[in-house]
Amino acid sequence: MNTIYCYVNHQIKPLENAGVPVSDLLVQRGYGIFDFLRVAHGQPLFMEDHLDRFFNSASIMRLPIIESREEIKKIVATLIEKNKFEFSGIRLLMAGGDAPDGYTISQPHLIIIEQALAPPSLQFSEKGIHLASYPYQRQLSEVKTTDYLMAIWLQPWMKNKGANDILYYQEASVSECPRSNIFMVSPQNKLLTPENHMLKGITRKNILQIAANLGLEYECRNIPLEELKLAKEVFISSSTKRILPVGQIDDQVFELSNLKSISYTIFNQLCLLETGQC
Repeated sequence: MNTIYCYVNHQIKPLENAGVPVSDLLVQRGYGIFDFLRVAHGQPLFMEDHLDRFFNSASIMRLPIIESREEIKKIVATLIEKNKFEFSGIRLLMAGGDAPDGYTISQPHLIIIEQALAPPSLQFSEKGIHLASYPYQRQLSEVKTTDYLMAIWLQPWMKNKGANDILYYQEASVSECPRSNIFMVSPQNKLLTPENHMLKGITRKNILQIAANLGLEYECRNIPLEELKLAKEVFISSSTKRILPVGQIDDQVFELSNLKSISYTIFNQLCLLETGQC
């Protein structure tokens, strides 16, 4: 088995030798942030956007990053060269730092890990996923933290519902899935997505730009759960999923034959956009 290299404690080293102290706040309190981007044919996709979000998350969480953006890009390039994956994912992880008292932020640890990924399909999936709605609002929702406690805790409940993923809502308005943004197409063909109380994904940003380029009418605003269930189309988006159509939310079933229109067009434009990044 080939050695997989990562970056930790200011060094490139084999992944099997990597780790953080048990006194780190990430271990003690789950305090940390991360970001994740895909790599295709040796080229990281939308890296500037991911770094923007990573540095913003670090600032909000009061985690100083010693390495500059250019240094991080050089580390990522070195890992890509050493690991030689055709398709992969890069995880930028900022652990809270060694805290002898288990509570105070000190000097965080930057960890960068590359993992092999299967190449994403260029075919639009017409198999809609099933979402189960749950009332919950993540803390510091604009930050990509390592806190996925609720999403993991809900897995048995979700599977018992026969669902594939969870849709969070609060005060009747939807926000996001644990690892995806949510979109709907209204009966009037207007693209809608939540604006507040969720993490604004990089793919979400690209979708809105594509909609603008195509001249599609779109709006970012609060979306009541009941309005979402009246949609012509519903889909989720993320860096790894791109776009996945939603075939059911709770007991509301959507006609999948209607899902090969706006979402299908945006999916194809996303694929072209990624190709341009490579």
